Amino acid sequence: MALFSFPDSARQRIQYWAPAIAAGGLSWGAFILLGQTPVIRASGLALVIVAVALTLRPFSAALAVPGALALAFSPAFWSQTGGAESLNPVAIVAALGLAAAITMLGAFSTRRFFWAVAAGTIIFALLFLLLAGTPRSLRLTTLVAAWMLYLLIDGLLLSNPRPDSPPIGRLGAHHTYGLLLLFAIGVINDPMIVLFAPAMLLGLFLTSKRMPILYWATLLVIAAYGVYDMAAAYSTPYWWAFSSQRARELGITVPYMVGNGWHDPDRWVDLARLVIGQFTIIGAVLGIFGLARLSRWYPPVGVVTLVAFGSFFVFGLLYFGADAAVLLLPMLMIQVVWMTYAVFGIGQWLTRGERLHVPRWLAPAVYALLPAFLLMQVTGLMSGGH
Repeated sequence: MALFSFPDSARQRIQYWAPAIAAGGLSWGAFILLGQTPVIRASGLALVIVAVALTLRPFSAALAVPGALALAFSPAFWSQTGGAESLNPVAIVAALGLAAAITMLGAFSTRRFFWAVAAGTIIFALLFLLLAGTPRSLRLTTLVAAWMLYLLIDGLLLSNPRPDSPPIGRLGAHHTYGLLLLFAIGVINDPMIVLFAPAMLLGLFLTSKRMPILYWATLLVIAAYGVYDMAAAYSTPYWWAFSSQRARELGITVPYMVGNGWHDPDRWVDLARLVIGQFTIIGAVLGIFGLARLSRWYPPVGVVTLVAFGSFFVFGLLYFGADAAVLLLPMLMIQVVWMTYAVFGIGQWLTRGERLHVPRWLAPAVYALLPAFLLMQVTGLMSGGH
């Protein structure tokens, strides 16, 4: 069932949205109560979790909640919580209200839900940037990346469900033009979102969706601008020519890329430790298993997510900024997708066993231990902190 497909009944809509709403609500409460995060900021972070839960929803409704919460309570994501309110609440509430009004009006009067959402998104984005936005907002980058990943995977699952099955649906305008809209907003905010371009191009090609030349031209122009702006924002001749080994030995952290970082074996080890530090060694192993299984049963999804992961991984090898973990959150989202699909595969194998007689709720219950452990870790409960 696609997000904007207008399910046949209210019950189907509730069933589709319930895991995402649950994950978003639980994370929103944790961000405010335990993370001491202002309501507006917590709401933006919760929208990221809603998108991740929707991405995981096709694999299992029961696993979508713990999978999304694993990202919410990872150290990198949790580091965005807290802080004082820096936005103008009146401006944000007005923007949200106007966007919601246009969305509801378009959705219920014309039933063209995508165009209503697109109009609301554009208006909200413009008001946000004009009244309360900050250049290169990490939170806005994370939000855009989460919804782009959802649209990309949802479109691939619709057009390429299984190697032995015919397509189960057609791509809608929200998949194609929605991706283009989010891509443009993301590049304007922070050019590093252009790292999604290879996966976008490959994913749209694998959907076999025929798009007008103007669409591809617009996409390439935005990507070209993003590459140019990213080179200007994240690289300088001095640091690009600097030695990665020397920078690491001196403990240098600069918000720029060091050109030969990908040659340094320790950088590869550091990125592996980053993933393990977010989701434990078990999560890292589950990610590898999930990618292998996903590549077998849903090859386009496996390949596209691997390309997206690889793009951000290479950036992580080169980038020496202190905010690297937050900038690499799109890579960690993909890791969560792989982990969740691995648990789904293990659960399927256990429940199909004739001798094991394992209940279906066991895999989600065990998987829920991961976000619980991560939450205790980031809030200091594991060490008795306050």
